[in-house]
Amino acid sequence: MSSGLEVGSDGARRCWWGAEPDFYRAYHDEEWGRPATADTRLFEKIVLEGFQAGLAWITILRKRERFREVFGGFDIATVAGFGPAEIGRLLDDAGIIRHRGKIEAAVSNAERAQEMIEEHGSLAGYFWPQAPADRAVPTKPSEIPAVTEISTGLSKALKKRGWRFVGPTTVYAFMQAVGLVNDHLEGCCVREEIETLRRPVLDRYRGGPAAT
Repeated sequence: MSSGLEVGSDGARRCWWGAEPDFYRAYHDEEWGRPATADTRLFEKIVLEGFQAGLAWITILRKRERFREVFGGFDIATVAGFGPAEIGRLLDDAGIIRHRGKIEAAVSNAERAQEMIEEHGSLAGYFWPQAPADRAVPTKPSEIPAVTEISTGLSKALKKRGWRFVGPTTVYAFMQAVGLVNDHLEGCCVREEIETLRRPVLDRYRGGPAAT
């Protein structure tokens, strides 16, 4: 694993973290880094990355379906409408992460997301212009950062807008997850496919507003 790649039982080479178990491999192959542009999808990702803070991502994946059920499929208007009763219900639900601050942040962030959509037309219209220009392809795990100058700036911009649980590390994990960056290692079985999918999305949003 010195290269950061592992060969699976199917003979495919994957980033070390996505080799097993099966549902983690599926997340690596079918989801992580693939470009997301739908409002609901982007909102789900940034909320779950906030819930992940201080925990292992595999914990969130195991609970994700329940998160989707109790958060109305991460429909932004639905979550923005949650009041004390809904928050109390979520705090009693052992199927999710019962952290009051994170739950209340998800509701508040839904309201901020509505404002962003009104201003930029979509969440993608705000986030995708923040995707960095082409950069070196990572060849080993140590070349994948946990935080970058862009994620730090975007974190500050989001906090200024009133978003919560969006620190620089959380924001960079979000950027990785939704394809704003492609941090699959060189030689990973899905890296080139994902890069091909990202190109037209980057072209569509390039030249948009900087993070403000």
